[in-house]
Amino acid sequence: MPIRCITFDLDDTLWDCMPVIRRAEQTFHMWLSVHYPRIAERYDHDAMVAHRKAWFARFPELHHDLTTLRKRWLALIARESGYDETLVEPAFRVFWEARNRVALYDDVTVTLERLRPRYRLGAITNGNADVHRIGIGHHFDFVVTAARVGVAKPHPEIFTAALDEAGTAAHETLHVGDDPVRDVAGAAAVGLRTLWVNPRADITPKGCTPDGVLCSVGEVVEWVESRDAG
Repeated sequence: MPIRCITFDLDDTLWDCMPVIRRAEQTFHMWLSVHYPRIAERYDHDAMVAHRKAWFARFPELHHDLTTLRKRWLALIARESGYDETLVEPAFRVFWEARNRVALYDDVTVTLERLRPRYRLGAITNGNADVHRIGIGHHFDFVVTAARVGVAKPHPEIFTAALDEAGTAAHETLHVGDDPVRDVAGAAAVGLRTLWVNPRADITPKGCTPDGVLCSVGEVVEWVESRDAG
């Protein structure tokens, strides 16, 4: 059956996420040291990151909504250091703006440009990156976030929400992502076709059966065209 829609994961599929988050945390801590110095004095950068990770781990029921989770943590560290919660929104904005300053992988833009005229394109993400803020929103017909749906990948509901947005059947839809469990197994369980972007040539885990394995997003076009031609 022909593919009518292609959906993409964002973090670690279209860009390397870890350096982005690391820089965003550094930018945030530097901002605190100027505007809310008691917090920066209480926690140096490494201690703050450790505190945030430990606090996040206590609330797995909120891991689908990283914005809410971070804002609640910001309220906590404000109170701890004797500030009120008016800190929350500007502090989150500083982090979020830095979080959206990403370096796309080299082949991302040309891939989206080549696919856009022929397929509906969507993004499915567990994170809070904003494709419009990043500057690639015009390539996508829709974006489905875990925060909006209320569950995160690999839960089937986030993929069925994407199918609703796309207006396509599962067998007409291809999902592309870097995570063999969240992206590949999750999408396949709903009936989507899947491509695993696996640049490190990791061993395929049990239960992961992608339709194709790629080294980069740049290989998506050739893979799809070869199936359409066949």
